[in-house]
Amino acid sequence: MKKILIFFVCICVLLFIGAFVVTKNLGPVTDTEHVYTYDFSVPSGMSIREVGHVLKEQHMIYSEHLFYAIARYTHAVLKSGNYTIRSDMSMREIFALLGTGAPEQIHLVIPEGLTLHKIANRLETVEVCSTDAFLSSAHSLALMKKYDITADSFEGYLFPDTYYVVRNMDADDVVDRMVSNFFTHVQQIPSLQKLSSEELKQKVILASIIEREYQRPEEAPLIASVFTNRLKQDIGLYSCATIEYILTEIQGKEHPDVITYEDLKIDNPYNTYKWRGLPPGPISNPGMVALKAAADPAQTNYYYFRLTGDGTHSFSKDFQTHITEGNKLYTKTAAGR
Repeated sequence: MKKILIFFVCICVLLFIGAFVVTKNLGPVTDTEHVYTYDFSVPSGMSIREVGHVLKEQHMIYSEHLFYAIARYTHAVLKSGNYTIRSDMSMREIFALLGTGAPEQIHLVIPEGLTLHKIANRLETVEVCSTDAFLSSAHSLALMKKYDITADSFEGYLFPDTYYVVRNMDADDVVDRMVSNFFTHVQQIPSLQKLSSEELKQKVILASIIEREYQRPEEAPLIASVFTNRLKQDIGLYSCATIEYILTEIQGKEHPDVITYEDLKIDNPYNTYKWRGLPPGPISNPGMVALKAAADPAQTNYYYFRLTGDGTHSFSKDFQTHITEGNKLYTKTAAGR
């Protein structure tokens, strides 16, 4: 009888200890006073075991094995998405959160030099918003009025950057975020801060051309100086980038490897070989290198430049020297490649 009683007591103690351990492991790893967080992105297809392993590694739960066992026992459904896990959350609370399916963020990279249409196509490819919806928002008079932009569209004002977006966003929100980012960066360039809307537009147009012409950042201010010098003398810019824009964005052709002399004769206001001054609007969305170059071009007496075989440019003061540099008009690789 005494042995049975001792055995019973031992069983009770073991059950109590087991219950205590399980309860402890199900609870939060810290109290509210010492809380820390972990931003957890759960991609589609991630297994419960993998989720438990990550949470254990990040010290968000005590036991990944118990996490898996509880998930299997309760038939828990974990949905892909982005979550902020707190260390003062119990395992039950973590399961509840991971079952909500918070929208999964998309890591969207918009390279320098993309056009409005190319950005729109990229957004549709990753299902953020449709091409048509984005283009409609990018021509929104209400949004342009908000930013005091006097243009036909936001071409040139969609700042190239890395954006964290979600599927099926409102296109107005996407455009608004990109344009707001543009003006945030403009505030970092002293020469652009106090310009009128029209003056800024002229700088953006110039920067959009520089963006499509330079290949090495250190040459951007030199290219800017060539264009600035030509504008001051009322000479055509003679930019192959504007011809590329006509061919690809207006005529809908593939990006050319070489600009032909027939291309230079195209009758279009964006043709800077045919018309003097800046084109009617930006031809791309420039980044900081091009914006800074347009704002503060180098002081030179260059009037010509030509792309060489190694990706650099040769700069010259007179047309004869420019001609001797070669006769082929190479183009820059399409933006985003």
